[in-house]
Amino acid sequence: MDSLFLIALLTAMLRVATPILFAALGETISEKAGILNLGIEGTMFLAAFTGFWAAKTSGSLELGLFVAILTGAALGLLMAFLTVTLGLSQHVSGLGVTLLGTGLALFLYRLAFTDPTTPPKLNAAFATLAILPAGSLLAPLFNLHLLTYVSILLVPAIWFVLNRTHFGLRLRAVGENPEAADTAGVSVYRTRYLALAVGGALMGAGGAFLSMALLDSFTFGIVAGRGWVAIALVIFGNWNPFRVFIGTLLFAIFQALQLRFQAQGLDLPYWLLIALPYLVTIGALVLAGRNAAAPAAMLKPYRREG
Repeated sequence: MDSLFLIALLTAMLRVATPILFAALGETISEKAGILNLGIEGTMFLAAFTGFWAAKTSGSLELGLFVAILTGAALGLLMAFLTVTLGLSQHVSGLGVTLLGTGLALFLYRLAFTDPTTPPKLNAAFATLAILPAGSLLAPLFNLHLLTYVSILLVPAIWFVLNRTHFGLRLRAVGENPEAADTAGVSVYRTRYLALAVGGALMGAGGAFLSMALLDSFTFGIVAGRGWVAIALVIFGNWNPFRVFIGTLLFAIFQALQLRFQAQGLDLPYWLLIALPYLVTIGALVLAGRNAAAPAAMLKPYRREG
């Protein structure tokens, strides 16, 4: 029973971690380019709705995922227009994108579904992909959604791109010293636009996982602060995809643990169980945040000298 409980807990951990990992990796790319994207919560929320709506109306989960990713990229480009082209405050712009994404999703939801009190459900959600035989003890741990496997594989892929490619070098240069990068012939504006579009697309994929795989439905509280957690985990991971992954698993295992505790009727206050993963994240952030070294040009608008 102990082994079964542990396997079930680790399986739930990976499932819970998937949308946050997508979002945190997207935020890592954005911040590496020098842009703090506080629009992550609204981006995930709107993408969760548009992906769900497209999948439900068309019957195609693939189309829904594409629409969600496209929605995330579009809001990333909006963030780029506000912060890169117009040079507006990244804090204000990000909060504006979150409010826009959240409000637009709720408005469109009420237009699309006449009875908002009954959450709509997909006819079929994303299926899991089994790697090990069903009789194996570890089978549940390797019977996950394809998007979960993709999110994990993205960790080394994004690390490699950021640290071992010319594009990654340009991206990091823009985030550290845009003036020097511009002098070296790197287009600061184009690089930041691309970073925010790719980052937004990953956030959109995280939103799609929530509504099309994890919950098989769309509700008003579907994101539930996961976007803000992702931002904290980027700082915890010191902008390193592998450390961000570890931080995501730390949050997710406590999230999965509190769900198990609730299911087993553990005699602890309900509010404490709900708050447990967030308290752990705050504690880890306090400990790790003191040594965090953010990209030097983050939050600073760049204007090319005439």
